[in-house]
Amino acid sequence: MRRADRKLLQPERGVKPCGVRSVALAGLLALAAFVDAPQVAAVQRVSSPFLGVTYMDRTATIPRPVHLRVVQINLHTPRIRFKLSPPAGPREVRRQTTREFLAAEGAQVAINAHFFFPFPSADEDVELIGIAASDGRVFSAFESPVQRYAIVEDAPGLNIDASNNATIVHRDTRRADGLGVSETVTLWNTLSGSAQIVTDGEVTVPEYRDASRPFGALLPGGPASYSNAKSWYEAVNARTAIGLSRTADVLTLFTVDARGGSAGMTVREVAATLVADFGVWNALNLDGGGSTSLAMADPATGAATLMNVSADRPEGRAVGSNLAVFAVKR
Repeated sequence: MRRADRKLLQPERGVKPCGVRSVALAGLLALAAFVDAPQVAAVQRVSSPFLGVTYMDRTATIPRPVHLRVVQINLHTPRIRFKLSPPAGPREVRRQTTREFLAAEGAQVAINAHFFFPFPSADEDVELIGIAASDGRVFSAFESPVQRYAIVEDAPGLNIDASNNATIVHRDTRRADGLGVSETVTLWNTLSGSAQIVTDGEVTVPEYRDASRPFGALLPGGPASYSNAKSWYEAVNARTAIGLSRTADVLTLFTVDARGGSAGMTVREVAATLVADFGVWNALNLDGGGSTSLAMADPATGAATLMNVSADRPEGRAVGSNLAVFAVKR
């Protein structure tokens, strides 16, 4: 894509049935689940493959058949660290599948991140859309993308500094180059998506600019003539999102598939699920559809595996950027 958005429970292994009105995960790496109807609406398997890392595999029948893979990371855990795909090639980055990036870096978890341009294309070298930094090197700027029907202007980013302090960041409008943020932080590993979809615990899916919404962040149009009556954000698809807890000490990596028996979700549904079930306070929508990928290393063998079912190809799509998580075995 072209440039021009309760109770603290100890994680446990096993299977938990989840009711339709699942209790929110408001604490650190928590799972709260119960049955509130005779027929179980969802089943969630929980494991802790690495120190500070909880992996949740959930299948559900509401709002339709869906399969979620979610990772929550305790940012205070010793030896946890992160890395975004570094700049490479004649453009900004060189495309790579999430599983390939995980294996090449020797990481334990990885997820796809930025939207990128050109797409669709067979080009190996691409540009990222939005702010990006890898190990302290800022190499992609805030921008006003061509795809304003889906990606808001100067979409916020999520930054994780060298000490694992994480925060949502916004463009410093005093800088013409788009490489600075208004927050007093050091950009270290920074990614961006299409929009901030959870803000201070509330769902904040962007709207289109029209006569009744003159300040809408999205512009109508695009390949499907998107508008408030037919929003890009209300399409059911595979999705990737990233979020932070209220105290910014738990990072949530979220994916839902649109293949292999899973029908996908709207961005609004993703945002509501992040708030209600995973204790997310602020979140970004990342590149989804065929780009949605979550990879993990086998804690016993180290073998890199794509955990979800790609909507693009069995090995996953080669994407513009990935976020790697490094952790140690229990």
